[in-house]
Amino acid sequence: MTQEIIVADRSAPSNDDKNIATITHLSGILFSFIPSLIVWLLKKDDNAYLSAQAKEALNFQITVLLAQFVAAVLLVILVGFLLLAIVWVLNVVLCIIAAISTSKGETYRYPFALRLIS
Repeated sequence: MTQEIIVADRSAPSNDDKNIATITHLSGILFSFIPSLIVWLLKKDDNAYLSAQAKEALNFQITVLLAQFVAAVLLVILVGFLLLAIVWVLNVVLCIIAAISTSKGETYRYPFALRLIS
């Protein structure tokens, strides 16, 4: 009986990395950019996968914040109510999609995010 040595793929994220990335994306729904900023600041030099996912979540949440600001300004002409609802729904849906992707160990890029943090 021979034993095979299985070498772990260094590029594959660990289960802890996947869980942290998933929570980072989901926490954006309730806490905006704060959780992704914290994870990015703590992990940007240690873990490439978490750094990339936290940066992606941070960029998206900043984009959502800017869109909410524009919608708040547009509340004066009543268009903002519709825009606020659309931004909220997109935030929830895209954060859930990102969380599902990262729970599988995949990288996720938000389609509408401004790439402000690079």
